[in-house]
Amino acid sequence: MFKLFKAALALIVPIIITVLAGTWYLDDYLDRELPLAEPTVVFVLAPGTGFSTMVNQFKERGWIENPQVLKLYGRLNPTITHIKAGEYLFEHGVSLAESLELLRKGDVVRHQLTLLEGWTVDQVLSYLANQPLLEKEALQNDASLWRSLKIDEPFSVLPEGLFFPDTYNYHRDDLPSSILLRAYKRMQRVLKDEWEARDVGLPYENAYQALIMASIIEKETGVPEERAEIAGVFVRRLKLGMRLQTDPTVIYGLGAAYDGNLRRSHLRDESNIYNTYRQDGLPPSPIASAGREAIHAALHPAEGSTIFFVAKGDGSHYFSVTLKEHEAAVKRYQLSQRRADYRSAPPASEK
Repeated sequence: MFKLFKAALALIVPIIITVLAGTWYLDDYLDRELPLAEPTVVFVLAPGTGFSTMVNQFKERGWIENPQVLKLYGRLNPTITHIKAGEYLFEHGVSLAESLELLRKGDVVRHQLTLLEGWTVDQVLSYLANQPLLEKEALQNDASLWRSLKIDEPFSVLPEGLFFPDTYNYHRDDLPSSILLRAYKRMQRVLKDEWEARDVGLPYENAYQALIMASIIEKETGVPEERAEIAGVFVRRLKLGMRLQTDPTVIYGLGAAYDGNLRRSHLRDESNIYNTYRQDGLPPSPIASAGREAIHAALHPAEGSTIFFVAKGDGSHYFSVTLKEHEAAVKRYQLSQRRADYRSAPPASEK
């Protein structure tokens, strides 16, 4: 019996020693820092890349010496082989084990982009098309855009103004349409919330008309304290049956024909359906993306009796009750004191 025990022990001990030595070696192997060439290194794992291929990529980058050890570890621990495609950021000091955990969890890099207030859909599409980390996608500024987004738009075939200006997170190789879909849904939520809390007695038939007004307010001023007052002027004009007579709508209707100089002939042009000097009521669609503040102002216009305003040249406006007062303000701010740096609204960088 004792001889049998000694024989078994002679077989088992080497195995135990081998297992312990292997475990110690593997723990040490996994705890080693990746020898990164830079303080932070981007690693992109393409869709469909398997664990074995990923290990080979680590070897090619000089991050590991013996890929067979890691592949054996993967066979013994299948859960670590369930890696997720994406862009990863490895920082100085990260261990092999930590990098594998990032890949298993799919802890990919998040990027950000910002859609600005006052942008048109053309500007939004151009901006997204020029983001180098987004997947290329053919999107058009027409009714086909809704089909690309798989949206049954209830308000209008025109996509203008229906993407909420905000900062959005995204991952490398996301589609621009995925950003637009989130911006659209965000606009629907914001518009719904603001519409439900609107003031009574407003001259809008639905939330879409309020959004049209908000887009005009957005283009008229970037001065926060003026938004509600400008909304009040436009709301009073609608109630009085006056035309809005706002330049940004005319400019929008001119499209590529606008060269930076708004002429009297443009204001007299009845063929421009966005010409609020010749057309009654609101234009047929928003003219730009409106932020929440502009939407809120459209639905909570300031009380008062002003029905005119004129740009003062510093981005703000002078508001008037009577036509006589307004004409005097026009003479003062636009005819007598026009400066080289004159502007009717703050530049986009100040919005």
